[in-house]
Amino acid sequence: MQRYKIKIEYDGTPFVGWQFQKNGLSIQKVLQDAIYAFSQERVVVTGAGRTDSGVHALIQVAHFDLEKKIKKKKFIRGVNQYIGKKPITILSIKKAKKNFHARFNAKKRIYQYIIINRQSPLALQKDKAWHIRKKLNIKAMKKGAKLLKGTHDFSTFRASSCQAKSPIKTLKIASVKKDGDKVILQFTSKSFLQQQVRSMVGCIKYLGAEKWNFEDFRNSFKSKNRFKCAPPAPACGLYLKSVSY
Repeated sequence: MQRYKIKIEYDGTPFVGWQFQKNGLSIQKVLQDAIYAFSQERVVVTGAGRTDSGVHALIQVAHFDLEKKIKKKKFIRGVNQYIGKKPITILSIKKAKKNFHARFNAKKRIYQYIIINRQSPLALQKDKAWHIRKKLNIKAMKKGAKLLKGTHDFSTFRASSCQAKSPIKTLKIASVKKDGDKVILQFTSKSFLQQQVRSMVGCIKYLGAEKWNFEDFRNSFKSKNRFKCAPPAPACGLYLKSVSY
């Protein structure tokens, strides 16, 4: 039995998320079905990040075990062919050690959130970014993001269904950059709570839209109370950018 590590990209729009669910099509199921069609072996594909419905991945990492020997180029071509028109593609595959675990061995995850801040509707980036018409105060957003850096209790930004043992996480990077009408928020940590990134973005957006001042933002964060969180940002703007080991 050989363990393999794969890198994948996908558009999360039509899926219920990474994890297999009975109520709709998941990225995990598409990959497992395609690998079975290619190899005639049932596998479980374990991802580094359990992205929610509508969330995208520029680089998702996963692992699975296979008895059959494969040629890498043939595998990528064949499995991608079986995936068909679904917006998922395997970028690379390589052998991994038997004890490699895509989720538990990850040392750093980078998530990126895209906001398009303009009056005109989205054409090319529909379902790929959060469209906000009101002009945002980028300086206020940067100040808010800076407060989140470091080791904190992120209970305010934690979904009620989150199964993490502790709400304490360390954000190594929390940044806001503006490029034309695009606002890019980036967060780096070893791991994140369920809906943490979207919740942080929702609160930072309240700052930018001047629905909150900085003290409101600080009080929400420090309250450790989910009910004092702004509405989470929509899933369409969120991307798993990379995973490091």
